[in-house]
Amino acid sequence: MTHTLRSLLYSQRFAPFLFVWPFIVTFLLFFAYPAVNTVVMSFQLVLPGDVRFIGFENYHKLWNAQFRQALIVSTKYTFWTLLVLIPVPLVLAVFLNSKLVLARNFFRSVLFVPALTSVVVAGVIFRLIFGEVEGSVMNTIVGWFGIPAQKWLFHSETGMLVLVLLASWRWMGINIVYFLSALQNIPKELYESAEIDGAGVFDKFWKITLPLLKPITIYVLTISIYGGFAMFTESYVFWTNNSPGDIGLTIVGYLYKQGFEFFELGYGSAIGITLLALILAINIVQLKFFGLFRKES
Repeated sequence: MTHTLRSLLYSQRFAPFLFVWPFIVTFLLFFAYPAVNTVVMSFQLVLPGDVRFIGFENYHKLWNAQFRQALIVSTKYTFWTLLVLIPVPLVLAVFLNSKLVLARNFFRSVLFVPALTSVVVAGVIFRLIFGEVEGSVMNTIVGWFGIPAQKWLFHSETGMLVLVLLASWRWMGINIVYFLSALQNIPKELYESAEIDGAGVFDKFWKITLPLLKPITIYVLTISIYGGFAMFTESYVFWTNNSPGDIGLTIVGYLYKQGFEFFELGYGSAIGITLLALILAINIVQLKFFGLFRKES
């Protein structure tokens, strides 16, 4: 028996499955089963002591004013974060990759520190900075320019500004690291050849740097789209999921409200599946736009 077991463990056919099975079990228990169960629950009425199939009713009642507001807020947040967190880190990474920049290692470290900070702690600090009282940090600063004190978290425009500033402060360093890692893999010979041909700084940036950064740019764009639509913690810290006029209500916040505050788990599952389909659709479109599915000739 021992010889048979030893032969089995050292078998080239069996050994790979021995090392892979922890991942397979983890995947089935913590991803596949919850995903399938969520899809099933989205077609059910799930209340304490009352679970029954109701067809597409959860999806039919999904298109309401509050969900539309959550969709608008999440879309705006994603748009503005993409507008900031793609081009700005890219340009900063180019500067930090240059040997002409003094103390570039110091700046790399400093810009990455916010990513190590808890989003809850950062949110609380931002909430204090942008407080509605006259003595808050931001109201003191705008007061120097003769601007009256603002209730930053009570209006949709200023509330969105605070959300985007928090996201920019926290994730800027992460994206810079992504772009820096890609920049360091670009052969220096390409730039030297371009200089010999008379290319300037901007020519090298547009014709060498940007094209070769395309794969990492697509990756950062993809995860940023997901992060934008999946944002919840920042909004919850600012408004505890109860913002005035739902100015801070996101799709995930609406899911949390319906699923865990009102205990409509079936309806919450339908919201989650809809969010998943939305993110997949947007990412497939942008991947198609960048030619990721194009066959190489």
